[in-house]
Amino acid sequence: MANPFTTQLAAAVRARRADLRLSQQDLADMAGVSERFVRFVEQGKQSLRLDTLLALLDTLGLELQLATRTSAAALALVTQPSELPVAQPPSDVPLPSGPPEGNEPGERENQP
Repeated sequence: MANPFTTQLAAAVRARRADLRLSQQDLADMAGVSERFVRFVEQGKQSLRLDTLLALLDTLGLELQLATRTSAAALALVTQPSELPVAQPPSDVPLPSGPPEGNEPGERENQP
């Protein structure tokens, strides 16, 4: 069964390549990837190297974006109390208010 994400990705890459009037080989050459990789993306292959995919998308002027899902599984993660304890600093210890020492703007990294 096809994954909706890979199906959508394949369609977007094919459409953009067609809009730019590029062959798969032309796109591969421009992106520094193999023509076979372009074919795999356009066929919706589910196992791809992310760095290579990003190079291909960059060449086409496309980008991947992440968004929070509103599916039941994602909502369950938000609504379930965490089983891991959250460490709280003691109330008598002040929290730092600025950047750590030595990271002030304009300071050199290797300053003695």
